[in-house]
Amino acid sequence: MTLWLLLGAVALLALAPLIVTLLRPGRARGRAEADLALYRAQLAELDRERESGRLDAAQHQAATLEVQRRILAAPKEDAPEFGTRHTSAVLAAMVFLVPAAALGLYLVRGVPDMPAAPFVERQRLAQEEDAMLETLRGRVAMLDPSSDAARQGQILLGNAERSRGRLEEAARAYRTALDARFDGPLAADLAELEIERGEHAAAAALIARALGSSPREPRLRFLAGLAEARAGRADNARRTWQALLADAPPEAPWRPVVERQLQALP
Repeated sequence: MTLWLLLGAVALLALAPLIVTLLRPGRARGRAEADLALYRAQLAELDRERESGRLDAAQHQAATLEVQRRILAAPKEDAPEFGTRHTSAVLAAMVFLVPAAALGLYLVRGVPDMPAAPFVERQRLAQEEDAMLETLRGRVAMLDPSSDAARQGQILLGNAERSRGRLEEAARAYRTALDARFDGPLAADLAELEIERGEHAAAAALIARALGSSPREPRLRFLAGLAEARAGRADNARRTWQALLADAPPEAPWRPVVERQLQALP
């Protein structure tokens, strides 16, 4: 009985923020605003990880760049949502249903003495992922390089390589896709990779080409400043970001990202 009381207390503690939210007077909050709050919290957490030594400078820089990319790519407008009363009722039901469902699932399927996945198992899964990537490479290689299917395959391959931290391989796949057909969003993805790899000149060339067709695209202008900053040209970066802020609407969700980068310049 003591164990179940303890588990119940832990579940109640975990759901405490949700209960507080339900009891607090409602405030309109769209999806875009919620996403932005989450991204800002992630940036703050990355800074804490860096200060505590759990992330080195390169890891912190790469992770921060990814969060900033998501802020810049976030939708500008919210889609229509259900009424707040309906949402609150659903959340209130979840306060009781989630722990009950979890307890029921545990009683039926729980294995409390199951050991953690050993290193050999994790190694096997990594080998399976490598095999899947190799299969993807082989299938893409058999396609007509000029076909749209081959281009999409290269983008998928680049995404997979990037998710595993293989930046050079990811950049190669993205570059092949861009050679087949150039477009701004993919050029921005490749530019980010080049900046992470320290290839600032290559990133600047990609951004300049993409800006030729989309000169006011915020993400491209942000990356242009980032490439200058990482190359040690702080004055150029400052001018680029100041111009971006001057053209940005006051409610632009990515304004704090640019302002933060400006403040970090020497």
